[in-house]
Amino acid sequence: MAASARSIFISLTRNSRNRTTGVSRSLSSSSASRENEIDSVDSPDSLVVAENIENDDLKSQIIRLRLPKRSATTVLEKWVSQGKQLTGSDLRDISRELRKFQRYKHALEISEWMIAHKEFEVSDSDFATRIDLMTKVFGIDCAERYFESLPPNSKTSETYTALLHVYASSKLVVQAEDLFDRALESNVPLNAITFNEMMTLYMSVGQAEKVPSIVEELKLRKVEPDLFTYNLWISSCASTMNIKEVRTILNEMVHFYGSKEDWVRYIDLVNVYLNIGNFDSIGSSSNSMVGSEKGITQREWITYDFLVILFGGFGNKDKLDQIWKSLKMTKQKMIGRNYTCIISSYLILGYLKEVSEIIDEWKQSGETQFDIHACKRLLKAFADVEMVETAKNFHQVLTDQGCYTNEL
Repeated sequence: MAASARSIFISLTRNSRNRTTGVSRSLSSSSASRENEIDSVDSPDSLVVAENIENDDLKSQIIRLRLPKRSATTVLEKWVSQGKQLTGSDLRDISRELRKFQRYKHALEISEWMIAHKEFEVSDSDFATRIDLMTKVFGIDCAERYFESLPPNSKTSETYTALLHVYASSKLVVQAEDLFDRALESNVPLNAITFNEMMTLYMSVGQAEKVPSIVEELKLRKVEPDLFTYNLWISSCASTMNIKEVRTILNEMVHFYGSKEDWVRYIDLVNVYLNIGNFDSIGSSSNSMVGSEKGITQREWITYDFLVILFGGFGNKDKLDQIWKSLKMTKQKMIGRNYTCIISSYLILGYLKEVSEIIDEWKQSGETQFDIHACKRLLKAFADVEMVETAKNFHQVLTDQGCYTNEL
């Protein structure tokens, strides 16, 4: 169970594409029925169905292939042989759709076909996408060989980052560090995403102490950090109980980015979290197990909390829902700080119904006793950052829940 909980971190830290598995299943089901129609073209009636399919646009024809053994390349060649127009933009759009449904083999065929045909102007992101797809279809070794075969002018920030992402996802620290050093030595202009990959890797393998050195390198090269960068940096400091450094970083954020709405919201959430977290009482026990039989340390829980804070800052309710659902599915024992963290993120976005539901879950939890004092600290924390209306909303939710009567 601990492993499943830890996997949440690496899969959610990146600004990854939203999964649509429900839609995918629906599509696959309808595709299967249509494929049966295609496969049964032996009868005269089925010729009408086949003709209708032939008249479909290119994306529909490729999406309908469904089974990996069917060839997207064949569909592309037939489309072109019929004199129909095809652009690089069309191919990228189809590839994105296929990746969304985890149809990696067909997406890779499209990528290879586009790169092989010189009439299409291939971008750095096209090479990067191919590295990712080759990993998913054939494995890391194949992706490495492809990267090494690229000409020097195609070894760009995007392709370096794509392979670095592969290593980070597989927690291959040595390979990632070697590649990162090569990227730095190449003097290729890098962006924050490259540095974020290394920071994410170090956080996922429990080497938070290495994160500040990545931030130093980023600043040395005058690369502008993004909100993911700051969240990883702050999370690494908080997980090692360096709260003083967290506050220093927040001051830096206010100074340089205090006018951006999502950054302001993020800063407010971090301040609220620090005020309600009782970090002084954790001290040297930060690496102790919240539940020893479950295998999750308080440091790890702090890291997960900062994922919640990050997407609360972005105002991304869907991602908040996903994180909270994932954490509950791991059956890990949560403490009051975890509940107040997710509550504060929903509160700051105005989702009072969700706040009420979480309080219900907290009260009914068999492992974590509902803590009215933690709720009081949360109310005070919102008041301290001058979010009076949010505090009033929370007070009303608590009153409606019957768990906050004469406590103020």
